Amino acid sequence: MSKYIIRAKIEVDGEVEKSDIIGAIFGYTEGIFGEEFDLRDLQDKGRIGRISVDVKTQGGKTIGEILIPSNLDRIETALLAAMIENVEKVGPYSARIQVVDIVDIRAERIKKIMERATEIAKKFFVEKAPDLKEIINNISESVRIAELVYYGPEKLPAGPDIDKSDTIIVVEGRADVLNMLRYGYRNVIALEGAHGSKVPETIIKLASKKNVILFVDGDRAGELIAKEVIRVADIDLVARAPPGKEVEELTSKEIAKALKNAIPAKQFLESLEKEKKVEIQETVAEAKPQIQQILEAVAEVKPKVEVPKPEVAPPTETMEIPLSIIEEGKKLMGTLEAILIDQNWNIIERVPVRDLIDKIQQIEPGKILGILFDGIVTQRLLDVASSKGIKLLIGVRIGSIAKKPENIIVMTFQDIFGISS
Repeated sequence: MSKYIIRAKIEVDGEVEKSDIIGAIFGYTEGIFGEEFDLRDLQDKGRIGRISVDVKTQGGKTIGEILIPSNLDRIETALLAAMIENVEKVGPYSARIQVVDIVDIRAERIKKIMERATEIAKKFFVEKAPDLKEIINNISESVRIAELVYYGPEKLPAGPDIDKSDTIIVVEGRADVLNMLRYGYRNVIALEGAHGSKVPETIIKLASKKNVILFVDGDRAGELIAKEVIRVADIDLVARAPPGKEVEELTSKEIAKALKNAIPAKQFLESLEKEKKVEIQETVAEAKPQIQQILEAVAEVKPKVEVPKPEVAPPTETMEIPLSIIEEGKKLMGTLEAILIDQNWNIIERVPVRDLIDKIQQIEPGKILGILFDGIVTQRLLDVASSKGIKLLIGVRIGSIAKKPENIIVMTFQDIFGISS
């Protein structure tokens, strides 16, 4: 069951099919925030559901509604909603997508349960049952062991014992504080939106005087928040929710276990670095089967300037690419642009990365020798490029590739230019 549903309206200046709209959503969002936030990957992992499109044609235009179920947290769901508004075209036609609502499924479910509970109470308990409002108030009072307060000039959500306790627990948001209060943790305070903005001065001052446990969600966003807070505040220990879970949804047992397993801030940062190194090693291992294909294709590339092969290749092998292409490739970093190169190593066109797949689909097979672009080489891009006879793809990074076509060389800026993202 999804946590949220994104509702958006769409208008296209032409007649298109549902599949065209879904394809445009995938195309325009692909690679914007890296493979960790790739829509296909999120669907495979069950973090977003099947995209539903309901449209009709009217006056030569296509209008309708898009529904996207989301199991992401609130911040990631909002980011996904903003991403789909990035779609500017569906096929050859201009398009506009506007998010009109994000429905909290859990809240809707609770509302229906409460309405049904009222009906059941009236039907089966009649006069003997206490008032439903009184029942809910009593339950709320028993569950809320401590009362929520707002602390400091920023009015951060917190428990009542922030000043009394020598040790405090810093969480991400208000919902996290409420859940911690529910299980008796009164020395808790929220960053309340520190992700992507400045860490509150109140937190920094408290950290300079008290022992601080930073307790973050078990996702990528939690890691980023922890790194930023550790950078500016004196954090003693870091605790994390189980992978894929948020502090606001943890049980008492899960909270106690996470806090028990808290580690020193320095050790936490070191563990993140180790995880990053493991990812790099896995990427290199995945690249090894491609090296032989690269070497076999060397003869097809016209020699002008020698550039070293990737480190995984034999040190005696080189690949030669024109100096002009090398210089133009270096200029691409940070531009989110791509250059298309013909069979004579001439740059024939520049396009935004977000339009790259649409552009490739429009060209004649065999017209393009290679593409250099400021983005991630994805499976879909590989498949489309291969179908058009493109021999060389050079991007900033290589994403998760299930199957690489045999007729195409895939490399990174680090491999060719000695620069990385």
